[in-house]
Amino acid sequence: MLTTNKTGISRFIENAVTQGMQHVVCSPGSRNAPLVIAIDNHPEIETIVVPDERSAGFVALGMAQQLNAPVGVICTSGSAMLNYYPAVAEAYYQCIPLVVMSADRPEEWVNHGDGQTIVQRGVYTNHIHSELEIEEFVTTEDHASFDERIVEAFGKSASGWKGPIHFNFPLSEPLYDIVEIQRLEVAEKFMEPSLELSADDREKLKSAWNASEKRMILCGQMAPDVAVLNVLADLCEDASVVVLVENTSNLIHPKFVHCIDRTLSAISEEELEGFQPDLLISIGGAIISKRIKKFLRTSPIKEHLKIGFDFPEMDTYRKLTATIHSSPANVLRAIPTISDSIHPSRFGWKWKQKDYLIQEKMPEFIQNAPYSDLTVFDIVLDSIPDNTHLHMANSSVVRYGQLFEPIRTIRYYANRGTSGIDGSTSTAVGASLIRKNDLHVLISGDLSFFYDSNAFWNNAVGENFRVIVINNGGGGIFRIIDGPGSTKQLENYFETENSASVEGICKAYHMEYLAADNLQEVESQMEMLLTMDTKGKSAVLEIFTPNTENDAVLKNFFKHFNSL
Repeated sequence: MLTTNKTGISRFIENAVTQGMQHVVCSPGSRNAPLVIAIDNHPEIETIVVPDERSAGFVALGMAQQLNAPVGVICTSGSAMLNYYPAVAEAYYQCIPLVVMSADRPEEWVNHGDGQTIVQRGVYTNHIHSELEIEEFVTTEDHASFDERIVEAFGKSASGWKGPIHFNFPLSEPLYDIVEIQRLEVAEKFMEPSLELSADDREKLKSAWNASEKRMILCGQMAPDVAVLNVLADLCEDASVVVLVENTSNLIHPKFVHCIDRTLSAISEEELEGFQPDLLISIGGAIISKRIKKFLRTSPIKEHLKIGFDFPEMDTYRKLTATIHSSPANVLRAIPTISDSIHPSRFGWKWKQKDYLIQEKMPEFIQNAPYSDLTVFDIVLDSIPDNTHLHMANSSVVRYGQLFEPIRTIRYYANRGTSGIDGSTSTAVGASLIRKNDLHVLISGDLSFFYDSNAFWNNAVGENFRVIVINNGGGGIFRIIDGPGSTKQLENYFETENSASVEGICKAYHMEYLAADNLQEVESQMEMLLTMDTKGKSAVLEIFTPNTENDAVLKNFFKHFNSL
């Protein structure tokens, strides 16, 4: 096959493919030419081109999220690699194997006034699992040690605690020379560690479980996992157990409490003690609800067992007593075998009863509420078809999404690693490129949409990707959370109202545009958005809501359940 004449590059690429990297997002440049040549000519690698490096990083992240496998991003030298950093940080905290490959100038030209040359070593130090500099040329006698270093780097990303890795490539001219070679023989694929529950961890679990009578299992962001879902449902047969989930956990079952903030709003001060757990078991990644964080931090929890390999010392609720290094399915499956007996406590059933009462009162409030973000979300979420991949941008959108019962056939995603608005659209685009036969719907706020509009600046976005923009005139989240609304800087500095045009962006990228500003139009335009022929492109529905009323409606929503 044809490839670059730089033997270090061609050998690195063959090793990367063996370690599972078969998709790469490329951004244009010149210094990265040897990398692009080697990758584009490799028969097992699929590539797409995304000009904006910040967007490219998040597109790759969305692809890796779907594949649960390493996905690469390639850029030229200089400031280009700095634009990957938001995606690198998100991948780090969301535990996604993103592979950054940055071209560089030869070391002797760093800090000597050469163009597109910065100090690239160590840029991502605080948010990567490993970093390695790859030499241009590698001799036959160095093949074994060269391969070993690459396998070790990929192994740090593919272990129980997954995450981003960085390879830096100092490259000298000429950059475009090509040779023909046979497929290279390289090191074997890294073997992942065992996920089995150790005897010591099993004893910790047994001791904590049998010493408690109020048992809470809290599930954060994770990919769908049928094994975990089934064992959690079985555990709920024990009345002392409550399972709290958010839709980003993709664990949906009638026995679980899905809308945590909604349920917490109905617990009075007098009832509080009865709803506080003795034992907390947490699985998965980030939790969206600030209310549950505050609730657990102030609860007299005796034991908090964190399950998994990633961030073993992360103590979100300030109650951590042990981290169990195993998969959630293995740990949860062990509980029935170590449990002394079903506890007579009705702790879990008490939580679920409160949840049922709220579900009964929901329709009454929604029916009588004025036109607002809340009533729009009621219609939008109810309109999403089965088997859709639903992506939620950050700030108010992902929070509103937690107030409505999730649908079991829908998969839910959000960038909750760092919770920024900067790459929501690009991440969803990346996911849609992997699952091309599935419908992907992104719900975004207006600021998030404008911030990441370069997600559409490529030739890959297809008709399976639809966007709903909730335009409430800026950062509506700042009217919801405590603090900003009491300052005179709210409108200019926090909400940052602007005159940018969603329709204008759609015209620039040749996308279909729809608009709505009342419930009847939302309902009809949602149907149009999801069924229209877009001629191979994406489509966007912009929904205008009154930003000065949304916060009052939401506050009244929570008050509505106070008396339950």
